[in-house]
Amino acid sequence: MSKKYDIAIIGAGVVGASIARRLSRYKLTVALLEKEVDVSFGTSKANSGIIHAGFHDTPGSLKAELCVRGNTEYDRLADELEFPFERRGELVVAFDEEQQQTLYKLYRNGQQNGVRYMELLGRERTLELEPNLNPDVLGSLYAPTAGIIGPYEYCFALVENAVKNGVELLLSFEVAGIHKTNNFFSVESSDGRSIESSFLVNAAGLCADRIAAMCGMNNFKITPRKGEEYLLDKRVGKLVRRVIFPAPKTNSKGILVIPTIDGPVMIGPTADDIDDKEDFSTTKEGLDRVFAFTSHTVPAIRVSDIITSFAGLRPVPSRNDFIIDKTEVSGFINAAGIQSPGLTASPAIAEKICGIILSCGLRMELNPDFNPKRKAKIRTRTLVENRDYDTLGKLIQSDKNYSKLVCRCENVSEAEIIDAIYRGHTTIDSIKYATRACSGRCQGGFCTSRILQLISEHAGIDILKITKKGPGSELILHRIDKGHQ
Repeated sequence: MSKKYDIAIIGAGVVGASIARRLSRYKLTVALLEKEVDVSFGTSKANSGIIHAGFHDTPGSLKAELCVRGNTEYDRLADELEFPFERRGELVVAFDEEQQQTLYKLYRNGQQNGVRYMELLGRERTLELEPNLNPDVLGSLYAPTAGIIGPYEYCFALVENAVKNGVELLLSFEVAGIHKTNNFFSVESSDGRSIESSFLVNAAGLCADRIAAMCGMNNFKITPRKGEEYLLDKRVGKLVRRVIFPAPKTNSKGILVIPTIDGPVMIGPTADDIDDKEDFSTTKEGLDRVFAFTSHTVPAIRVSDIITSFAGLRPVPSRNDFIIDKTEVSGFINAAGIQSPGLTASPAIAEKICGIILSCGLRMELNPDFNPKRKAKIRTRTLVENRDYDTLGKLIQSDKNYSKLVCRCENVSEAEIIDAIYRGHTTIDSIKYATRACSGRCQGGFCTSRILQLISEHAGIDILKITKKGPGSELILHRIDKGHQ
């Protein structure tokens, strides 16, 4: 017999995770369904990690409303969940008169959207804030309320806390069919599992149109918009302090120079609408476009500083805004088409979804046992960079695995890898996202074999079955007996 829940959420990216954590404040039974082997493995894993101020979006739109409201939530969330977050600010830079006019328009947008502390800066002040910008810059729009974040660490923290407060996480649950009978949705997975729920929240990212169609609704489509991004060596991590935007285009905010929360600078993304929802390739043409643009904005960027590349797919809806509302199918609620600024807006989206569910008549009684706190693991890398050897020494006394560095590029210890495994991360990519092992200059060339051993030892998984990111990405094909090739 299928287990019954009050609410099932399809999709465990930052939006679904935020909704799950928000619902865990109430005396409800909640299931979070994710088709991948770990959370944050879809659109969220390739997010640029920017908490936007909120001036890019059209006044009166859901994007504008929820971005500005969501932005204000991050100080509290970072305190409760202990994920890294910094309010670095963002600059939109102009190099000609037409782009200057765009800055004025964005400034007016921001005023109407309620963005605080914005300033229009001249050339001298712009270069004072960011001295590595091209000296031909004419001016900028500065918004100090913008920030940077680790998107997957944020998602992991939300899910960990939601699960601690009673949400059930079902991984590798690819929805294959949805049927509604007797006021319950029956949700079936491709591997034969099934659950039932009174309410169903569609936060399925790129697959949100397919999920809606399973409930008989074909009133929107999701188009993947590919963005190629390139990560620079942390050696040049201090090129910019703030997120640097160009004057935006109609289909994107443009190609950016982004300081990441972990130190390295990222450049990108491109913005190309494609048909294939599985196309995560990067291209020479994409690199040339990104490098040409960013090297004009920040001339010190060199192509030789690039250590890796990746691509993400934004879920672009056929409507020109987020799709967040109840539907003609009673109990089915969309949180669809959540492209940028979806990460920023995610706390406000969760609040809005809770309001919709309440308006539909579900009794939502606060759970007095709800614990908003989540404790993060201390990072060896942070202690080394801050030269805090007293704390590091005490950690090593409590657990000698802190003295064993697995990833020497990023100073990640064996203790941190083991902790991530016991938090449920058992693929190479999820260990990478949880700890930063494999993220440095060698990109896992020296530490992957030891991480495979640790996963096998502590998760009890045959080393031949350990994957990079799920079935079909196994890293070791077969064992070689000693003395044989």
